[in-house]
Amino acid sequence: MRGWSFSIGRVLGVEIRVHTFFLLLLGLAISYSSVSGASGARGFGLWLILLFAVVAREIARAVAAAWFGLELRSVMLLPTGGLQQYATSEATDRAATPEVGKRLGIVGPLTNLLLGFVLGAVIVTVSPEINLFEKPWMTPAHLIRALVWVNILLAVINLLPAAPLDGGRIFRGEFARNHGVLKGTRAAAGLGQILGILLAIAGCILPNMWLLMIGGFVFIGAHMDDASMLLSNENDPVKMRDVMLTNFSTLSASDTLEEALQRSVHTLQDVFPVVRGGNLVGAVSRQNIVEALQAEGNGYVQGVMTRTFQTAQSDDSLVKTLRRIMAGQGAQLVPVLDGDRIVGIITPQNLAHSMGLLNARRRLTQQRED
Repeated sequence: MRGWSFSIGRVLGVEIRVHTFFLLLLGLAISYSSVSGASGARGFGLWLILLFAVVAREIARAVAAAWFGLELRSVMLLPTGGLQQYATSEATDRAATPEVGKRLGIVGPLTNLLLGFVLGAVIVTVSPEINLFEKPWMTPAHLIRALVWVNILLAVINLLPAAPLDGGRIFRGEFARNHGVLKGTRAAAGLGQILGILLAIAGCILPNMWLLMIGGFVFIGAHMDDASMLLSNENDPVKMRDVMLTNFSTLSASDTLEEALQRSVHTLQDVFPVVRGGNLVGAVSRQNIVEALQAEGNGYVQGVMTRTFQTAQSDDSLVKTLRRIMAGQGAQLVPVLDGDRIVGIITPQNLAHSMGLLNARRRLTQQRED
């Protein structure tokens, strides 16, 4: 999820990220504006209106999360809304409960509906000559009218029972009452992908650019929401020893940088555990080695290695370990220990394989239960 987004800063300690779909939508809005006979600046204005509507609903959702005692770590802005990530596993679990999930789910659509109606009332009062019901409702040629209808459309779209939309969260909460949180999430994500495909098909048939884009965003968002819930199943039987890399290279703290670079040539590994004797003392990446050589010349690995890192035991749960790492600052390398001896590593390169294994195991378990 983070790989397709970029950070624009922090607000009250919460990282704000924007998904690259928003940039794609900016290009489409400007192109649509040019085709429809308006200027590119008006297309940019239409994009800003959508950004304003999304930011307004996410502010309201952040306030609601704080009301429920849920500490946010980051918010990712998408054209259909936002995805919140919580600072602790306890907050993630509480947000996924049926009661809290339903209450959080209604905040976003309610905010956009109220905002749309209030803006509409102000516009009618100040400029009664503007017909808010004249079609097309959302067009670069009439940004004031679009300001109202973009908020209303965003609210209506988010009431669809499809994850990660707000309606999907409400549906997930109701389904989870009888079938559990994990199955509720799977059902909402699956329904979201189906609705996304149907909306995209309808957009192609009509044709309607808005339906086509919304369908694509809903489908991809549902897939992302489904993948994120892999980290919510604490009872998953996958252990670190099941997915760790056992064929790996280590570097010695007393190795020179040139020796370390030479050894790194013969492996696909990007990050290396650093040992002194039989003890793990740090970690260093190939990029750090190259940068140090270019900047200061040859030296020793111990001078450029990272001494702060997280470790795991071989019998630790993979899910719990990943959640612990993600709650911190992340990691390039997670050494896996058996006692004090390093027996394996987890890197970003094999993380996708680990998540795939979790997903496959979970589906097999569900098939057996059904």
